[in-house]
Amino acid sequence: MMELLSPAGGWEAMVAAVQNGADAVYMGFGGLNARRSARNFTDEEFREAVAYCHLRRVKVYLTLNTLVTDRELPAAAEALKKASDMGVDAILIQDWGIWRLAREIAPEVPLHASTQMSLHTLGGACRAAELGLERVVLARELSRRDIHTITRGCPAEIEVFGHGALCMCYSGQCEMSAVIGGRSGNRGACAQPCRLPYGVNEKAAGGHPLSLKDANLADYVQELEQMGVACLKLEGRMKRPEYVAVITGIYRRLLDEKRGPSREESRQLEAAFSRSGFTDGYYKGRTGPEMFGTRPENAPEPKELFARAKAGYSREDSRRVPVDMVCTLRAGEPVSLTASAGGHVVRAEGPTPEEARNRALTAAELQSRLEKTGGTVFRPRDTRVELEEGLMLPASAVNALRRQALEGLEAALAQPPVRRTGTPSPLPQAQPGPDAPVLTCSIMRPEQLTEPLAQCGTMYVPAELLEKLDLNRWAEMTHICAVLPRIFRTEDQAALRALLQQHRQHLSAVAIGNLGHLPIAESLGLPLWGDLGLNLFNSESLLFWKELGLEAAAVSMELRWQQIRDLRKVLPCEAVVYGRLPLMIMENCVIRNQLGCRDAGRDYADRSPACRCGQENVLVDRTGAQFPLVGQWGHRCEIENSKVLFLADKPEWRQLGLTRARLRFTTESPEECVRVLRAYQGRSDYRPDQLTRGLFYRGVE
Repeated sequence: MMELLSPAGGWEAMVAAVQNGADAVYMGFGGLNARRSARNFTDEEFREAVAYCHLRRVKVYLTLNTLVTDRELPAAAEALKKASDMGVDAILIQDWGIWRLAREIAPEVPLHASTQMSLHTLGGACRAAELGLERVVLARELSRRDIHTITRGCPAEIEVFGHGALCMCYSGQCEMSAVIGGRSGNRGACAQPCRLPYGVNEKAAGGHPLSLKDANLADYVQELEQMGVACLKLEGRMKRPEYVAVITGIYRRLLDEKRGPSREESRQLEAAFSRSGFTDGYYKGRTGPEMFGTRPENAPEPKELFARAKAGYSREDSRRVPVDMVCTLRAGEPVSLTASAGGHVVRAEGPTPEEARNRALTAAELQSRLEKTGGTVFRPRDTRVELEEGLMLPASAVNALRRQALEGLEAALAQPPVRRTGTPSPLPQAQPGPDAPVLTCSIMRPEQLTEPLAQCGTMYVPAELLEKLDLNRWAEMTHICAVLPRIFRTEDQAALRALLQQHRQHLSAVAIGNLGHLPIAESLGLPLWGDLGLNLFNSESLLFWKELGLEAAAVSMELRWQQIRDLRKVLPCEAVVYGRLPLMIMENCVIRNQLGCRDAGRDYADRSPACRCGQENVLVDRTGAQFPLVGQWGHRCEIENSKVLFLADKPEWRQLGLTRARLRFTTESPEECVRVLRAYQGRSDYRPDQLTRGLFYRGVE
């Protein structure tokens, strides 16, 4: 049966999940998880929670699914060791640096790929499986067709979000909270800017074009199980325990009874929490304005529903463990009791019985006393008594015998497994970087590529634009690196591979931003460079990707300049030092939803000049700030920052040990591109009207 996985943001929520039928819970301790604002657990609380769950045959998954800095790597290593010692059943990760540490420190603990890894293709899921990840949590934006394709072809277990909040941006690719407010969603501190009002090409007037309704796949649990999905995940580590109890209980019944929700159950799901209802749009392969909704500030609390839920998980334990007992009572021998449960057997001994002076102890009486397991986690299932006639044993002795056996059995069931642990190997020595990085450029429009830019030496070009450029001309002037789309689908792999193969002779490298790019790019025999989508945040992750074949890599946009400087650069590194930083990449095109689009079924590179997505469009916040909306592969949409990152007048970017420094051009005219380039070359004092230093100095939480 498909596993039901419930959230546990704190002790009470964990109890609520377990008592309402969860097969497993996911929870965090410390600050290295994607819900740092949740209650989470202290080390001791977490250890007790693991014991509580394991006694009831419920698995525990530790969420270590955040990006970590080099300074945080020791804390991450300690968390991995503690998790192994505590007996967690798996660790959920996002950072490939954590993966390297885990394989050395806790090699016997299963690893799961978080949805923060943005895995959305069969190729990406299979490569994760090859790297030893036993489970892959798919991107929330996938359709039933996408999910079926991956479950059918991937050897790893597949986990799907079945209920709860949806982010507007692909998980692991959102920089909006970080850039705007310094609170990184990739580090568990998202401020949820997508829930705020915005306007499209006009000032925000109460509309919420980025606020998706919560997902609800209650109607499809049987279909998902039949596909081969191993685990159905419920979102909600920031929600209250009563909410966890309600949704877990309903989905438990749906799985057990192999049915869809009743009208009353649907009403309860919506009452527990919703944003103007629910959506199943992504699952059905649809996008559009009907998928969006908000949570009213005065939304009434379902007091009666939550009170019943709380009473349910607060009363007597409903997840008691069946125990089998055999008691032997013979003259001249100490009484013995053997108790077994969950593959463990414990034997306890008591006093030697005496001959009965008045009334002898009967088998029925002895059995009745043994089965008084109230107050424990156990419930009697099969109790057998081997009793010689004419003997007596005080009730107190029977009670003590039962207590001794069950306490021993509980200790055995809660005992964490003995696991091998290790220590991380030291990182190799890095080669000293150049005195100053070489400038590179990236473009989004063909007209931005001019001779002055080409003279930089390296030009990043979106793969879909290769056919729109005179590559015979430009390849003689510059090194062209094809940038694969951050988001695509399994069925796109063949077309992307063919596109790259067609233009291979003009390419110097391929930039990858997702694990799923590897099956496409590796066959070309070209150098592989890591792009921004990889979220390279620490030295361990740099080494991971070097070992996987990268020859160079761009580091995360969220790193401060000191953090970039201190990275052990085991391969040549690059950082973005100019441009509008990408804030969100969205499956749901904001332009199409708000303005309509006649080319909705066509890829970005093939749209007509009249396409609304190909024109200048902006997202406008409450302050009047304008964020350009740029079309991407597959008719997706990307939000760019309202201000451009500009560091030409700052010396630090030249002193970080970087091999390359990227100028990222998005909405700029060809003339603006040249002016920016000359400023970074020291040939001009150009300075944009609206600029930001981004996260270069202030960093993120």
